[in-house]
Amino acid sequence: MRGIVLMSVLAATLGMSAPMAFSQTARSGPPTQIARTGPPTTATAVAEGGKVQESNEWTVGIAGGLLEGTNIRFAAEMAKVMDDRPNLRVLPIVTYGALGNVEDLLYLKGVDVTITSADVLDEYLRNGTLAHIKERIRFLCKFYINEVHVYVRPEIRTLEDLAGKKVSFNTVGSAANLTGGILFDRLHINAEKVFINNSIALEKMRTGEIAGVVHVTGKPTDLFTKYKPEPGFHFLTVPLSKELLDYYVPTKLTSTDYPNLIPAGQSVETIGVPQVLAVYNWPPNTDRYRRVARFVEYFFDRFDQFQKPPFHAKWKEISLSSSLPGWTRFRAAEELLAKQPQQSGQGFGLEAPHAAQEQNHRELFNQFRGWSQTNPK
Repeated sequence: MRGIVLMSVLAATLGMSAPMAFSQTARSGPPTQIARTGPPTTATAVAEGGKVQESNEWTVGIAGGLLEGTNIRFAAEMAKVMDDRPNLRVLPIVTYGALGNVEDLLYLKGVDVTITSADVLDEYLRNGTLAHIKERIRFLCKFYINEVHVYVRPEIRTLEDLAGKKVSFNTVGSAANLTGGILFDRLHINAEKVFINNSIALEKMRTGEIAGVVHVTGKPTDLFTKYKPEPGFHFLTVPLSKELLDYYVPTKLTSTDYPNLIPAGQSVETIGVPQVLAVYNWPPNTDRYRRVARFVEYFFDRFDQFQKPPFHAKWKEISLSSSLPGWTRFRAAEELLAKQPQQSGQGFGLEAPHAAQEQNHRELFNQFRGWSQTNPK
């Protein structure tokens, strides 16, 4: 009896469900109406498979960074100069920043090139979070310098004053998160780190919720050029100490960079970290290797265009042949550099017009080295 009841329930259920299922899929009217109201038709189904292949075959995605950062502008400028469809298309991608860009390069489909910081490899090696990272990533060239900006409330006079205070290091994965974290850790400044967008953090500084923000990007950055200053708010000096001699260089924030925040003729000493144009270490004779190799060819061949207006002035800091301690150059880039003449001004801008700035960095570094030798801790 129980079996009969179960069979009756099952039959009733099937009998009710069949018309319902049919009513969700049935369509009335002519075939043209059915096509319009049905599921989306793929490009292949309408004989556009060739366009799909053309759109993807030589498209290179480049992970830039946050909208208010300098890296995303560089990615956009590369797209503007190097676009040569269907031979090459460069897609700039808004991302979370230096740390996140490396993970995007390793894991995110469509990312072939990234802009990150020179100190990122050491950070991953120290944390052990990415296995064999030095074998999986290569660099094309050392990029420009990102300056460390530490902007604080009036009562904060030195970096040490931030100990125990809330300090924003921008969003997780950003250059501020990376380099700022390394800076504070090496100097043993135990601030209360918070990770929110720094444009929001600046507003929280006005109310006293946050004592300062750490922002690591190329100067001048819109975050500060467009910021309405509060009385007493200021940039902190960030001296190049012995703990920071591996990747970092001395530099300055000037009144020319931020006329609304630094008095005319004055400057604030800080440190900078080189950026890196990096790629995944694809094996030769693979499709992804060939795609990145073509990107390298276009980048090197058109490099001189980046160092002219209207492009960012920091392009003039870049020399394609500069080495980078701890990093290995991508094979296709190494081969192209080996073929180029080494005379000044020739061969993809190998001797870029940033020599004066490089010399200034060396002079400041030598001054610091002389001071550190005569004033040991």
